[in-house]
Amino acid sequence: MNIPTFDDVLAAHKRIKPYIHRTPLLSSSYLDQLSGAEILFKCENLQKVGAFKARGAVNAVFGLSDAEAGSGVATHSSGNHAGALSYAAMRRGIEATVVMPHNAPTAKKAAVQSYGGRIIECEPTQAAREATLAQVVAESGADAVHPYDDARVIAGQATCMLELHEDAGKLDAVVAPIGGGGLISGTCLSLSQLSPETRIYAAEPANADDAYQSFNKGEIVEKDAQQSVADGLKTNLKPRTWHFVSSYVTDILLASESEILDAMYLTWERMKIIIEPSSAVPLAVILKNRELFRGQRIGVIITGGNVDLKNCPGCKS
Repeated sequence: MNIPTFDDVLAAHKRIKPYIHRTPLLSSSYLDQLSGAEILFKCENLQKVGAFKARGAVNAVFGLSDAEAGSGVATHSSGNHAGALSYAAMRRGIEATVVMPHNAPTAKKAAVQSYGGRIIECEPTQAAREATLAQVVAESGADAVHPYDDARVIAGQATCMLELHEDAGKLDAVVAPIGGGGLISGTCLSLSQLSPETRIYAAEPANADDAYQSFNKGEIVEKDAQQSVADGLKTNLKPRTWHFVSSYVTDILLASESEILDAMYLTWERMKIIIEPSSAVPLAVILKNRELFRGQRIGVIITGGNVDLKNCPGCKS
């Protein structure tokens, strides 16, 4: 099992620089007052393709030799990684094929197509995603870029925490969403070198709590067909991401569906930025656990802002 190193993170940061944004840190005095903490938000909703996933995808695609890139790239994804890999492939001038569950958000399918990606739909289960991707790779020879269980992807995602550390300085804790664990693994990888004393909390929907169960059981627990408004967090950990979660994460905190939506709307209303439900889970768990975070400097990674505003999740009438 190939585990990325901090040298891989530094190389990734240099490699992806021409193709991504260095996203800003934002804060809200209202949210600070409400939480009792100083919260610094790393706004990857303002990233290329509207999500942090651009980092890992670009690193994987531009790390290929010309010979390796010749047959294109392929992946499975419910949305943001799909768009990110399509974007990266477009910038490299190669083909991207994306296996997507048929119930993936319309806005995220449209994003893939806008970057020239080819979509193959499958049933909304992890087994169906992986089997369909394996077939695509066998037939095309494409390089498989897993959405999170890929050392190149993890190194790319780790650049987000690298920048957050550089721009924010000393933090008491960092809170990031967890699904398959690519971002939290990258967060662990960077902080283990840059600020090992900073606590790392993963935030997860209570309705899709496989990582929480894994963390408490001490081994990977897989749950299929999980249902949550946070559609990007319904995937399961893999051995590579479990390595980082089990070694470096302080705790995994849960939020209910209503708490996630409340945090999303609160961010929209108070910070005037659009974030998707998956991105709202960290704020939801901070507000739910005020005593845990009170009086501290907290870094929060806002992972994406791809919301279908015509079919907005939980939108109030």
